[in-house]
Amino acid sequence: MPVEPTLADQDYCYLTTTGRKTGRPHTVEIWFAIEGETLYMLSGGRGRSDWVRNACRTPEVTIRIGETNLGARARMVEPGEEDGLARRLLVEKYQPRDRDDLTNWGGTALPIAFDLTFE
Repeated sequence: MPVEPTLADQDYCYLTTTGRKTGRPHTVEIWFAIEGETLYMLSGGRGRSDWVRNACRTPEVTIRIGETNLGARARMVEPGEEDGLARRLLVEKYQPRDRDDLTNWGGTALPIAFDLTFE
């Protein structure tokens, strides 16, 4: 069941992970792109970002886009076709909205996939 296109067009989503040390919810506002039933994010801080480290420890997360809450399971994107897809989707979505050149970010940030669950 794909996500409604109006949700995919939103500027930001809100990712809530479980804190790896505290066990408490931790929410960040972040850029995203969606392809089918998978949502992608890029971490400029790579594996040092708290949200990435939290999602690696406890992959079950929630994502809010607008007023819609989605469950998801995080996973690392392996180098290859999906890696290129994630980078391309995010740069294509945000480059027209940002005055900075996102080429370097798109090439060096760590892609994370979130397989959406529809309950």
